[in-house]
Amino acid sequence: ITGSTDGIGKAYAEELAKRGVNIILISRNKEKLEAVSRSISETYKVETDFIVADFSKGREPYPAIKEALKDREIGILVNNVGTFYPYPDYFTSLSEDMLWDMININIASANMMTHIVLPGMVEKKKGAIVNVSSASCCQPTPMMTTYGASKTYLDYFSRALHYEYASKGIFVQSLTPFVIATKMAACSSTASERSFFLPSAEEYASNAISTLGLSTRTTGYWKHAIKFTLGERLPEWIWAWFAMYFCRTVRKEALTRKVK
Repeated sequence: ITGSTDGIGKAYAEELAKRGVNIILISRNKEKLEAVSRSISETYKVETDFIVADFSKGREPYPAIKEALKDREIGILVNNVGTFYPYPDYFTSLSEDMLWDMININIASANMMTHIVLPGMVEKKKGAIVNVSSASCCQPTPMMTTYGASKTYLDYFSRALHYEYASKGIFVQSLTPFVIATKMAACSSTASERSFFLPSAEEYASNAISTLGLSTRTTGYWKHAIKFTLGERLPEWIWAWFAMYFCRTVRKEALTRKVK
């Protein structure tokens, strides 16, 4: 599980551990990895291990990951690691570093991790890959342009890969959640305020994991499925108008907080 020390990644790891699955955590912070690994092992009585990797470093982390996973049977790969803007913003306001992080973390990591793990799954004729996309792939979402595009890539990648390898016993799932109460949503009280549609990471993971093996493309959470279904049916310009209004509101709030 990549990006596994916080949010959805950590919650998903705990849900798998509850079901007796041994866990390998991959993230960049060694101290957090040690703490989460120890907690999961002690709480759920499963074997845990971790790999320190910074996915923002381009091709750099993958030889070490490949070596660490060599000769280990991986049954489930969860490509969860991702990055978001500090707050929704205009494309020209984004730094070059932010743009490269979007590509390296949100897109390249899922490709490379899948490329490392998939051959072993094909050899065993069984395995599952979960790619955490976003509901922003539903329709064009202004002020989240690069983020939304990166998550749309993951959605397409997942769906095509499933058709490519389903006959070989591999199940590939695209998870497309709306906002979840994690650190990524903490830029604004508007975005992170608890509501009927805003689950905790733990609640979301508990629901999402029950869809594994059943649905190749899902929000993972029935309340989000309602919003996604409605969103797909909206004329594109209406979705874009609402998204622009919401993102401007969140941006204004975040900038006000920054000034204070």
